Amino acid sequence: MLFNSFHFLLFFPIVVGVYFVAPKKMRYLWLLASSYYFYMSWNAKYAVLIAFSTLVTWVSGLLLGICQKNETGTAMKKWIVAVSFFVNLSILAFFKYFDFALGNVNFFLTKMGFAAMERPFDFVLPVGISFYTFQALGYTVDVYRNDIEPEKNIFKYALFVSFFPQLVAGPIERSKNLLLQVAHTDRISWKQLLDYDRIASGLRMMLWGYFQKMVIADRLAILVNTVYDAWYFYGTVELVLAAAAFSIQIYCDFAGYSTIAIGAAKVMGFTLMENFDTPYFAGSIREFWRRWHISLSTWFKDYLYIPLGGNRCSRLRRHWNILITFLVSGLWHGASWHFVVWGGIHGVFQILAAETRKYRDSIYARTHTKCSSFSFRFGQIAATFVMTTFAWIFFRAESMTQACSYIGRIFTKPDWYALTDGSLYELGLERVEMNMLLVSLLILFVVSLMKYQKKESLDLFLIKQCAWFRWLTAAFLFTFIFLFGVYGPGFDAGQFIYFQF
Repeated sequence: MLFNSFHFLLFFPIVVGVYFVAPKKMRYLWLLASSYYFYMSWNAKYAVLIAFSTLVTWVSGLLLGICQKNETGTAMKKWIVAVSFFVNLSILAFFKYFDFALGNVNFFLTKMGFAAMERPFDFVLPVGISFYTFQALGYTVDVYRNDIEPEKNIFKYALFVSFFPQLVAGPIERSKNLLLQVAHTDRISWKQLLDYDRIASGLRMMLWGYFQKMVIADRLAILVNTVYDAWYFYGTVELVLAAAAFSIQIYCDFAGYSTIAIGAAKVMGFTLMENFDTPYFAGSIREFWRRWHISLSTWFKDYLYIPLGGNRCSRLRRHWNILITFLVSGLWHGASWHFVVWGGIHGVFQILAAETRKYRDSIYARTHTKCSSFSFRFGQIAATFVMTTFAWIFFRAESMTQACSYIGRIFTKPDWYALTDGSLYELGLERVEMNMLLVSLLILFVVSLMKYQKKESLDLFLIKQCAWFRWLTAAFLFTFIFLFGVYGPGFDAGQFIYFQF
């Protein structure tokens, strides 16, 4: 079920309405049933997988709790964690990476003159498996570290794993945040639950998320797909434009989903973690990852980078830890080498930045560069955007071959005349559509700049304004989405990019 589908627009009010009037002790059970219905609307049989992952990690938590209560040695607890990780990652590896592994084996077999193996199974990638697997495994580690008590109620824990707003594309929640809220659903009074300001705030956030997705991301997708699907016909100007457009598209698509998820949860009284913080205002790749997909980047930091040794080791080992973390992050995003390379590029960028920092600082000092000036910060932001856009080419491409050819054509097929001959209006968007896109991007820029400078989101800004201004803004967003949203042929909802991961 897509957030931008008519199905969800019927589903969500019904779920919220029943949740508000249900007896306190039944609230979490209703949300659990609703979450499983939400997930099963894609493929009912794959609900077995999320239920099995839930059961394994829940039992692991209980066993860890028993070990801690009986002061059992760490060896036993490590074995429990290892089994939990092995079982869950094996399921993830089978469904997500089986074809990838088979393809690589067949590549080497054919190179050596042997016949390629046929795919023995027919299956599709379960939606959101990477997200709920990581969320469940995070709980196992949190219990192991004594950061949280094991949840004894399996249904409350199951709701934590399957909570529908963030189930299929995040944010990847921590047990210290969402599970504790789920455990206390029966303690919230009806007066607290029916708080008008909170509900209105959540709905405004959902509107902003829909604006990002349907007005900007889905319109940019038309341009990006037009160029990437026939990249060999285009020159420098169109290829660079499409690469930059994809940088904005994937941000608005994914941040739009996260904002809708956070807003939907807020309507029901749950607080989810922020997942994006103006990433394209970052002045370095390291800062970019502190602002982009925050729930995943902090997950890898806490559960992979730090256990590897983090920065509490030699310089060479620290760089190795960074590279491993980003290579795994790339593989998490997709079972293909171009995703792995995308992650590796970001790791290399960070390593190079660390290795050249003292030389750059020396140059700045000798040239009396004003590092605190607007021009210097703007240069940093522009350079970071260029580097991330370069890396996104590997992410968006269908293969390594396409990515390399795409980049090569940028440098070998200049067509600067395209800036003035109207060619840019032949990339899937007519002049009116392109102008509407520019207006939408201007709105996005103003909202993002306000958040970057004042450290407050659009909703926090609106909360401080008069009621008529809040209503006017909500009406504007609703009208803009209704009139200018991209609904697709036959009003089919456009799928969110991160659903494939």
